[in-house]
Amino acid sequence: MSDRRKQPADGAPVARRTMLSMLGAGVLGLATAPYVQRGWERTLAAVSQVDSTGLTGLLPNPGGFRYYSVVGSVPRKDATNYRLRIDGLVDRPKTYTLEDLGALPQSRVVHDVQCTDGWRVKDTPFEGVKLSDLLDAAGVRPDGKAIRFTCFDGAYTESLTLSQARRSDVLLALKMQDKPITHEHGGPVRLYVAPMYFYKSAKWLSGISVTDEVIPGYWEERGYDIDGWLDGADRHDDASAA
Repeated sequence: MSDRRKQPADGAPVARRTMLSMLGAGVLGLATAPYVQRGWERTLAAVSQVDSTGLTGLLPNPGGFRYYSVVGSVPRKDATNYRLRIDGLVDRPKTYTLEDLGALPQSRVVHDVQCTDGWRVKDTPFEGVKLSDLLDAAGVRPDGKAIRFTCFDGAYTESLTLSQARRSDVLLALKMQDKPITHEHGGPVRLYVAPMYFYKSAKWLSGISVTDEVIPGYWEERGYDIDGWLDGADRHDDASAA
């Protein structure tokens, strides 16, 4: 995903470190030209989709975001073939199309996006459907305590407790920065969990299952915190959402 933690540099070949340093210096020197920045973002996004090494996640991006996937290639989905399944411990399982999600009431959340790598993109707007609305429509059973998210990359998973999932600043986002979410940013639908580190905001979302306990996600299985709260986040009160 775009929010993977950096791996330790110890033992990395000198040639690789030198190459990355040179690329970084060159890109940062050119970043003042907006058209160069946009071109670099498109190139980095395209290369990252076929990069199984993760090296593209180390390269600088003047736009702030980093592009990363835990698999070498991710299929593309659009309005013709995107499906989101809600099931598990619910009374009314349902499959939504992109059109279905777009027809539901939309909310807007503006918040900083922060990665465990240390990079941050301030005041980033996301728009989409409140996860709580979909859970209410599905009818969560009394034994439902948590949510497990799956993605159509075939590998990534995430989790939230039921109370976390019901916050008003947790969205199934269809837009980011006032534009439809691109494939590279996890579109056409991604999870957005505003008060937590970005690894909790699963890209390429395809499944939401209500479970009776928290099931650790992809990065939690590799040592990340299950509750990835940002420093200073209000863990109890909802953030405002329009």
